[in-house]
Order: sequence, then structure tokens, then C-alpha cells
Amino acid sequence: MTDFWAWVVFLKTLSLKALKKSIKHYLIDPYPFNKYNENLQFIESFTRNHFFSGDVVIPFRRIKNMYRKEIKVLDCTIRDGGLMNNHLFSDDLVRRVFQAVNKSGVDYIELGYKADENQFKRGEFGPMKFCSEQDLENIVGDTEKNCKISVMADIGRFDPDVLIPQSESLVDMMRVASYIKDIDKAIDLVNTLHAKGYETTINIMAVSHARERELDEALAQIEKESAVDVVYLVDSFGALYSEQIAHLAQKYRAALPTRELGIHAHNNQQLAFANTIESVIQNINYLDGTIWGIGRAAGNCPLELLLGFLKNPKFDIRPILEVLQSDFVELRESVEWGYTIPYVITGILDLHPRAAMKLRGSDQKDDYLDFYNKLTTEANV
Repeated sequence: MTDFWAWVVFLKTLSLKALKKSIKHYLIDPYPFNKYNENLQFIESFTRNHFFSGDVVIPFRRIKNMYRKEIKVLDCTIRDGGLMNNHLFSDDLVRRVFQAVNKSGVDYIELGYKADENQFKRGEFGPMKFCSEQDLENIVGDTEKNCKISVMADIGRFDPDVLIPQSESLVDMMRVASYIKDIDKAIDLVNTLHAKGYETTINIMAVSHARERELDEALAQIEKESAVDVVYLVDSFGALYSEQIAHLAQKYRAALPTRELGIHAHNNQQLAFANTIESVIQNINYLDGTIWGIGRAAGNCPLELLLGFLKNPKFDIRPILEVLQSDFVELRESVEWGYTIPYVITGILDLHPRAAMKLRGSDQKDDYLDFYNKLTTEANV
């Protein structure tokens, strides 16, 4: 028998006819379907051991367990969402997001960046672009931390020498964002941060553009030379499909047997949630999400969808829905993010969304056909 239970079986109905057809398709050895009572016994067994979601039937053994205690959820609402408004959020809004996430059972909240103040000016950028200890204290206050605090550092935009030891900081995790070409610098930075006591991640950006050999070499180097805790698969352009996520997850796992893996998905093609679910199936344990999917351009995996999917009873979606209702409905009137046709186009073409963001800020923001024709001409597609 083929490993039938390792496949997702798509059925329009659970009729005996459809079930027989699927069995015949996926089994090499004939299965005894000659007697009606045997059919009923099989259906009973099938329904006991499978998870049903609409037309999708997923073997529980493949999903492993939606209540997998190793799964960690990281909210990056303020950090990624701030890319749409230079992090010019009010302290009150950031505080309410922190309190909501802190109550929701989410494991980490990424409040922003550790950016070099010699390169970026306060006033042009909000406090969460810099995440000084005072900036963070203004948000956390006397609130008891149930979730850990993360901040992100971009290669070349952060001086690790000014960072205090983790034991003196409100920050628990430092995430390093890096392109493949800068992986040496990322490893050096992560090792410095690790020596100061921080949990660390390397987020390999724009992996859809990475050459296979370069990615293999980078992963091998991370495994051999870095002290990193988690390595993230990042679909920066929202270009990847679930099959590609599965392939990359297996590649990362084979190359990084001693590290945890994470997924950070963008929603250009409305696949961020689906790709995150595929990552769970592939035993990726660190999952990023944002409230109402806020994030650069098309945004990210919606946190409320992710919490609704995961079955760990520690997660509570109510605080997220409350802050979404109280703050994000109004915020969306002044800050645009999410599924928009120009972002769909850049996702389909596997391009950085900067051109789409520029278009959305122009008088021709809805000239989709001309935008598509221009990009395909430039890319010679």
C-alpha cells in the first residue's frame, strides 16, 4: 500500500463513490471494497482519523497535531505594520496591541526594530523604529509580561555594540533579517547577540529569489557556524505556493537538524494563511502573524485566523478581536494594507512590492492593466 495516510485527499463529498475513487487512485494494493459492511467500516475508520475542513480531508497523522506544544506564535503587528507608516503609531495604540497580545496566549510580540539613530531620525520615524529600553518601558509599563518581547535588526542598520545584555533588557529575542548575500554578516551578528544572552533568529528574506545552490550553502553555513536558535523561511514577495513551502521546509529541516524553523508569509496572493498551515504540516514550529494581516504591502498571515486554526487552549482570540475592533477598523481608513491588485501582480511575478506601493500612492493607483504591462515588459516576461 502506498503511504495513503500521508496525502491530503480532496473530496467534493464524502459519498461512497467519491471515497472509492480516491482509494483506487492512491492505493497500489487492492483494498477489500466488495462488501457493503466493509465499506461502512472503512468510512467509520476514515472519519475517525481525519480532520474535515470544507472540501478538504486531511489525515490527522499528516497534520500531526494542531495542538503541538512546540508551536510558538509570534505577533509582528507593530514591526511589520509599521513599514506602511514609518512606525508612526501612537503609544496608546502600541500599548493596546501589546496588552491584547499579552492576554491572548501568543508567545512573542515583535514591537519594532533596533535601528541606528545615526541613520534614521526620530520624528520621521516613530519610537518603535528604535525600540530603546525607554521606548519599550513606555509601552510595557507595570504590565506583567506573559509574552516575550522581540525586536528585529537589519544587517547594516544596527550597531550591536550599543546593545545591553539581555539580563538588563526588556527584550527577550533579537531577530536578524538578512538576504542570502549577507549571510556571513548575519551569522556574526547573531553570535554577538547570542553571547549577550538573547534568543536569536535568522530570517532569510526573499527566499523565492534565492538560487538553489546559494541557499544550500547558506543553510549549511548557518548550521556549522552560528549559535542561532531559529531559522525563518521568509516569503517576502508573497510569491510562493504551498508545494514550494513544503519543498523549502524539507530542505531547511535536512540542512538544519539542530535548529527550530519558522515561517513568515506575505499575503500578495492570499496564501499567507494557507502557507502557514502547510508549514505546520511540515513541522515548522515558529509561526508569524499580524492583527488583521497588517504588514508591508499585502500584509501577512492574519493572527486571528492563525489562532482560530490552532487548537492549543492557551490561545484566546477574544483580546485580538477586541483591539481589532477598537483600533484597526479606524486605522485602516488612514493606512492601506492587504489584498490589493497591484500587490497581487507583484506576487504573481515574484517581484518586490515597492513598485506596487509607489503606484498605490499615485493618481494612477487603480491602473492595473498598465501596471501589469509595464512590469512584464521590464521583466521581459
